[in-house]
Amino acid sequence: MRIVVKVGTSTLTYSSGRLNIRHVEELVKVLSDLKNAGHEVILVSSGAIAMGVGKLNLPGRPSDTPSKQAAAAVGQCELMNVYDRQFSLYSHTIAQILVSAEDVHDSTRRTNFENTMKRLLEMGALPIVNENDTVATDEIHVGDNDTLGAIVASTVEADLLVLFSDIEGLYTADPRKDPQAKLIPEVNEITPQIEALAGGAGSALGTGGMITKIRAAKTVMEKGCDMIITNGTKPAVLYNIVDGKPVGTRFIGRR
Repeated sequence: MRIVVKVGTSTLTYSSGRLNIRHVEELVKVLSDLKNAGHEVILVSSGAIAMGVGKLNLPGRPSDTPSKQAAAAVGQCELMNVYDRQFSLYSHTIAQILVSAEDVHDSTRRTNFENTMKRLLEMGALPIVNENDTVATDEIHVGDNDTLGAIVASTVEADLLVLFSDIEGLYTADPRKDPQAKLIPEVNEITPQIEALAGGAGSALGTGGMITKIRAAKTVMEKGCDMIITNGTKPAVLYNIVDGKPVGTRFIGRR
């Protein structure tokens, strides 16, 4: 199985921006084990800006573009250093892929991106993809890593996209506000009603929300790829996902 796993800032870091070591170590261990089992794994990882915030001891996530880019430049180094150390413990080689909107929208550059990704998988590497926040602006950015995860999954013809979030899946209402909200286990079509269930942005350090996840689902479902939204605090849930057990909300791709 070819699996794309997207992890958000809230999964990787504490609210301070500092690394959540326990979560990262468990995530790397599970992904390494899935590779050992014969699966192809691609990680789409947020966290560069947030880790830069922590590394630079900033009071919070910057609001202006130059400061965000500066934080990303510092944080991306730290993020990849952590991943390289952790995956090396399990004898896996990682590759850093930083993507801008031009790499997606320009046909030639998208082909180069696709070829590179597929060759890395052939070589047995584990690609780690993030948006190139150090150069992206409002006019040329992909926007969020839910969208990027969907783009990567579509580009490499993945079987499954897993979006790790700080929520269990898609609910009938916001579970943080409505105790009667119920988890929706399966979605076969993105209807206006499903889109209406999506809210706004997520955590203070992140950029995504449920609406970006619904849009990501629509993108990959059209390519025949399933997508699952689930809580990222326990990466071992990936074992159940790979085994086909019900986890979070599964969006069924068109076959």
